[in-house]
Amino acid sequence: MTTTDYATYIAGLPRVLAGAASLFRDAGGRVLLVEPNYRDGWALPGGTVESDTGEGPRQAARRETAEEIGLDLAPGRLLAVDWSRGTGRPPIAAYVYDGGVLTPEQIGAIRLQEEELLSWRLVERADLGGYLPGQLGPRVEAALRVLDTGTGTVELEDGAPAAG
Repeated sequence: MTTTDYATYIAGLPRVLAGAASLFRDAGGRVLLVEPNYRDGWALPGGTVESDTGEGPRQAARRETAEEIGLDLAPGRLLAVDWSRGTGRPPIAAYVYDGGVLTPEQIGAIRLQEEELLSWRLVERADLGGYLPGQLGPRVEAALRVLDTGTGTVELEDGAPAAG
């Protein structure tokens, strides 16, 4: 296969997007959510993996957290991967990492990226469903169950456990 044939082959392959986020909690178990200004609902700190630059999901979770809330913290273990289908876009491989428990000093140091975010808040686990739209709510709940049980990374499809 020539270089031109290979480039043509690659150009014809399906596309997938990737996103990465960190799941932060406070000492009381509340979850840190951010409110984007570009869509309805709330989210975990995180965003798009800039794969064209060679960035991986773990790097993206750290970069996005630093950009969005001003905390430059290395993500902990991978809690969940969700193959998330949507209308009008390619599927997204969504990675959720353990951000850990934030200290009062870290919480006090949060600074919002005002170009993308309206606000942030710590939300009780029982109230997450009212904040997180679509598949994001079940994805975060699945990641929290991994933390609760100490089990390994959970594989999801559209927020639900993958068959297998």
